[in-house]
Amino acid sequence: MGKKKRTAIEPTRQEDYPEWYQQVIRAADLAEVSPVRGCMVIKPWGFAIWENMQATLDRMFKETGHENAYFPLFIPMSFLEKEAEHVEGFAKECAVVTHHRLEPGPEGGLVPAGKLEEPLIVRPTSETIIGAMFAKWVQSYRDLPILLNQWCNVVRWEMRTRMFLRTAEFLWQEGHTVHATEAEAREETARMLDVYATFAEEYMAMPVIRGEKTEGERFPGAVSTYTIEAMMQDRKALQAGTSHFLGQNFAKAQEIKFQDQHGQEVYAWTTSWGVSTRLVGALIMTHSDDDGLVLPPKLAPRHVVILPIYRNDQERSEVLPYCESLRAELEGLSFDGAPLRVQLDDRDIRGGEKNWQHIKRGVPLRLEIGPKDLAQEAVFLGRRDTGEKRSVPRSEFLANVVSLLEEIQQNLFAQALKLQKEHSHWFDDWDAFRAFFTPQNPERPEIHGGFAMARFVDTPAVEEKLKELKVTIRCVPLDAEPKPGKCLFTGEPTDRWAVFAKAY
Repeated sequence: MGKKKRTAIEPTRQEDYPEWYQQVIRAADLAEVSPVRGCMVIKPWGFAIWENMQATLDRMFKETGHENAYFPLFIPMSFLEKEAEHVEGFAKECAVVTHHRLEPGPEGGLVPAGKLEEPLIVRPTSETIIGAMFAKWVQSYRDLPILLNQWCNVVRWEMRTRMFLRTAEFLWQEGHTVHATEAEAREETARMLDVYATFAEEYMAMPVIRGEKTEGERFPGAVSTYTIEAMMQDRKALQAGTSHFLGQNFAKAQEIKFQDQHGQEVYAWTTSWGVSTRLVGALIMTHSDDDGLVLPPKLAPRHVVILPIYRNDQERSEVLPYCESLRAELEGLSFDGAPLRVQLDDRDIRGGEKNWQHIKRGVPLRLEIGPKDLAQEAVFLGRRDTGEKRSVPRSEFLANVVSLLEEIQQNLFAQALKLQKEHSHWFDDWDAFRAFFTPQNPERPEIHGGFAMARFVDTPAVEEKLKELKVTIRCVPLDAEPKPGKCLFTGEPTDRWAVFAKAY
């Protein structure tokens, strides 16, 4: 039996995927558990990834006509009560503020005091508070459309948490828009789903399926919910972004109405859409390997790290100027419309340890440069996505570094798409479907599942049957052609089909 290959992350993905995920976060120094139950501290490298996501999405939102605004963290409880389905959907996740100050307790310590007349909800999402403002701002058809986005934090009181994927507090953006007609609101809903899908595929290098959620998976209070679904390396699905057509439900609850061109008072049509720091978790699970984080260049905090190697002051005096001039030349180049992000790491740490730190943090390109490289006017290149290492003439590297970064970006997408295609299958037989989602090897329970496509009818009976497998209906693909036949679960005639998977 061959000796097991040494990896930077233990356990490996194959040995224990959930624990591997936590260890990648730790090794890449992305985040750590906070003293507050269910919350996390996002560290600089992890936050830099989020900032790059935020900057790209913010530009895309503004290119589609949206403006940023900010609304209160606290929502009066009566606001949530106005939309019954909405409050029911979020009631169990709400954090509630009931007092406005602290006082010394009779037995020491502090106790809440100053009970509020009306409890305040720490926002789980902002449809109701933003709707109340829309009701003030919208009087005439001339006031429409209103296209707003908010970058903020929200709180959903999760009992079982996992860093980036599900925490009690998380960062996100939520778009909220108001329109004069149903057609305009539906067009907005589709447009923003396309923005999310473009971002996922072109920036995160993560292939997604665009689809509509079934009634049971719909956002509370929405008429229609649309989603992008991605496959992680353990073959589970991750909902990476949603866009909701709210119809006139929230407009009626919040009295958002206006005079149309004919002088008639009518209710407006609204939408909402959002993505969160869950995308950082998606990035980790889509691309990373058993040596740590792997980052697509378009979102990496650093594209290139330069690692000078020397044994004494004499070599240092020769190597460092070479590295400094190389950094200056690299920073003069442009990738994805901005200067290359380059770090020269001259910390007093052993070379091997320093190199592995950058591998574990997912930096796309590493350049080790010592006296031999100077003599040859070369760089020793390490590529994170393939693990390839080779000596390259300096001039050649400078000429090709931008195209190399683009190649890495495309390679990561191709690898993720290959995984998705290999583990997506059509099913007409219930036993085969059940076997697909049942571990066949007790020692390797993670080796099963993927995306299953099958005909279905949208009834609670189907969802109940799926529960035993811990499988959910992820979406009905937007490009799904009708396929007449029988529902896999009930035997009823139907031409609808959907994507099924285990999910985060």
